[in-house]
Amino acid sequence: MNETRHGASWSMAATATLHCLTGCAIGEVLGMILGTAFGLHNAATVVLSIALAFVFGYGLTMRGVLKSGLGLGAAFKVALAADTVSIAVMEIVDNTVIVAIPGAMDAGLGNVLFWLSLVLSLAIAFVVTVPVNKWMIGRGLGHAVVHAQHHQHH
Repeated sequence: MNETRHGASWSMAATATLHCLTGCAIGEVLGMILGTAFGLHNAATVVLSIALAFVFGYGLTMRGVLKSGLGLGAAFKVALAADTVSIAVMEIVDNTVIVAIPGAMDAGLGNVLFWLSLVLSLAIAFVVTVPVNKWMIGRGLGHAVVHAQHHQHH
């Protein structure tokens, strides 16, 4: 019996979102650090951060799925199915908030405003993304795909 078909719990959705948030946060921070270090324009820094958020988001999911014995190509497909919507929603919200906070993008890594803005934007993105993940898992989508893989291979 597959419990994900009967809807997802809020804790399951929160766990999936937190997992996604970890990858997004690593990618975001790394993108901001690299963008600042290379003196990139704000738009280029945002694009780099989003790209890295997807790389790390997918990477963390793939790491878990690969441990369950799935091949690389199949693991990538699972990560794509599990995380694409979640990461996209999180990145749209997160970057919209950062860009909306006056001076946050220009604050620089040594500035408290930058870090507070990043934490605030990720927190808001988390709150917005949890219901999205709950809805998707309840329909056998998103992280339900990852859970299905784990149950097949264990």
